[in-house]
Amino acid sequence: MDKLIRRIEETGFPVVAGLDPMPEYIPDELKAPHFARLGNTLEALAAAYLEYNMALIDALCDIVPAVKPQCAYYERIGWQGMRALADTISYAKQKGMYVITDGKRNDIGSTMSAYAAAHLGTVEVNGTVCTPFGADALTVNGYLGSDCIKPCLEGGKDIFVLCKTSNPSSGELQDLPLDGKPLYCAMGDWCESWGEESRGEYSYSNVGAVVGATYPAQLRELRERLPHTFFLVPGYGAQGGAADDVAAAFDKNGRGAIVNSSRAILCAWKKPGAPKNFAAAAREEALNMGNALRAVTQK
Repeated sequence: MDKLIRRIEETGFPVVAGLDPMPEYIPDELKAPHFARLGNTLEALAAAYLEYNMALIDALCDIVPAVKPQCAYYERIGWQGMRALADTISYAKQKGMYVITDGKRNDIGSTMSAYAAAHLGTVEVNGTVCTPFGADALTVNGYLGSDCIKPCLEGGKDIFVLCKTSNPSSGELQDLPLDGKPLYCAMGDWCESWGEESRGEYSYSNVGAVVGATYPAQLRELRERLPHTFFLVPGYGAQGGAADDVAAAFDKNGRGAIVNSSRAILCAWKKPGAPKNFAAAAREEALNMGNALRAVTQK
């Protein structure tokens, strides 16, 4: 997590851009050459996704410390999409960005070891060590318990555990009482415990928590409760979260959280008055978001 914090301090903005492409997010003039070359195929769409992502990374890498590709958008178009995901991760890392793969993975221990090797680790092939995806962090579902978390911690990479998620129905399960406290508090406490041995230079461990911008009161509650747990905060922008809503996610030094925006950045070029170039529009949106967040962290 120290790597992520240093990147945030270098850029000045605690922003992560969600790279969640859909065909309608991509300008026609970018897609057309790929369809002309490869036809109306998944290969063409994956090639358009990759070109789109690379242009966004080029436009954002000096002001946005991290990107967060959501696996579902790539899995949706098959192995071609997963190759675009791997190439996107590689390109973002070449540009110095921290990469969070949003996979929300978990399963029994042996299966989770395979997920951890795929997204965070390496695989040996006849004595040769290969890196399948190579992200810096992975989002995981902690509700299978500690034996399914431990495989992710063996390689020294980071995880972000679903704690209080941003979706409207999250309270149906996460707000249920457990020993006099909501279940999301118990999950937060487990994050503190799971990361206890990996606290770094800035006192944060490599076990973070996903806490939504759409629940400001719970965000404040968990920040006070979890002093060593770094937050990944979704729900900003298109889902309704604003800078004031996420202010409580940060500690007294203005650290402790990174805030995600996906559609607002990806589709900024569609807004009235925005730059027509999609990458320039994304950069402008990210700058506006970053400045708003910097204002609340400086307080």
